[in-house]
Amino acid sequence: MNQHEDFLPYNLPDISEAEIDAVVDVLRSGWLAPGPRVKAFEADFASYAGTKHAIALDSATAGMHLALLASGIGPGDEVITTPTTFAATVNTIIHTGATPVLADICPDDYCIDPAAAERAITPRTRAIMPMHHGGSACRMDEILALARKHGLRVIEDAAHALGTQIGGRNIGSFGDATVFSFYPTKNVTSGRGGMLTTDDDALAERCRLLALHGMSNDAWDRYTARGSWSYQVLAAGYNYTMTDFQAALGHTQFSRLDAFQRQRTHLARRMSERLGALPEIVLPAERTGATHAWHLYVVRIRPGMLTISRDEIIVAMKERGIGTSVHFIPIHHHPYYRETYGWAPGDFPVADEAFEAMLSLPLYTRMTDAEADRVAAAVEEIVHGHRT
Repeated sequence: MNQHEDFLPYNLPDISEAEIDAVVDVLRSGWLAPGPRVKAFEADFASYAGTKHAIALDSATAGMHLALLASGIGPGDEVITTPTTFAATVNTIIHTGATPVLADICPDDYCIDPAAAERAITPRTRAIMPMHHGGSACRMDEILALARKHGLRVIEDAAHALGTQIGGRNIGSFGDATVFSFYPTKNVTSGRGGMLTTDDDALAERCRLLALHGMSNDAWDRYTARGSWSYQVLAAGYNYTMTDFQAALGHTQFSRLDAFQRQRTHLARRMSERLGALPEIVLPAERTGATHAWHLYVVRIRPGMLTISRDEIIVAMKERGIGTSVHFIPIHHHPYYRETYGWAPGDFPVADEAFEAMLSLPLYTRMTDAEADRVAAAVEEIVHGHRT
């Protein structure tokens, strides 16, 4: 390890003075609950997504849960999703009382395979929840056609997909509902938070109701000069709303999205120029007609070409002062899901094979060209030293 070099983490948020000022302004305003900054963020996000509604929430997990509930999904129903995702995707299905059903992934982009999803459909299937892995777009034309054929809802897990496009159209308006994440590692952050977009008036109304305890009036309505103290509880709802200071951070970050995406694309292509010369490394896929958001830069190690495993490469990168990650340990590898649903490693062979070989390298907007080169050089050095 080069001791003189600082550790290069897997991810760092990009917070400017503009974000700090926006949050301070809210703190000084005396209005911290969901209010004017939330409403402004929602309006701009709806315009970006090309939808009638955008609902700011305290997490993407909350958004997926609400979208499922508002779609009438519950006990006795099945929802198809991918094994290559974070636990939250599956947990939200479970929290409705429905049963998650996994369908294998495509080998190039790690997104759900529409053909596998169709094979997983039963008379109990009510929805498909595709997840745009790493910022690469799912095959939405095929998924939407499949949903129309079988009368299914489509709820997109777009936690990685802010900045992803299909045919020049931003992710956000393809499915019945789309949910984005603003967790600190995401392309835009509000510290914690999410956004649900939809064109479905009834779904949006139900989500807004459930997001704030099932109350008929939110705090903005009740505590302004024009509001009323009176309210009714119309459903057993949740406490899922975004605060105004979270919205101030997220909204200001969102205004920088274009610049963020240019930098992510630049860094990704800079690393690909070097790593593409290594036959042992499979680069992230960029499909024709889709724009990658580059939330993650996921490479894969070709089997049988190195004398070192993926896990050993992670250690070797850390020894060189570079953090990495893996996205994700597949759902069917975790004890809870294995014990509850009878899944086991090997059940979804494409996801299993990808997991054994995939590696997420550092990629974030605060990275410099020199740091991107340092990551690529470390991979080159490890590969050159462990060729079969």
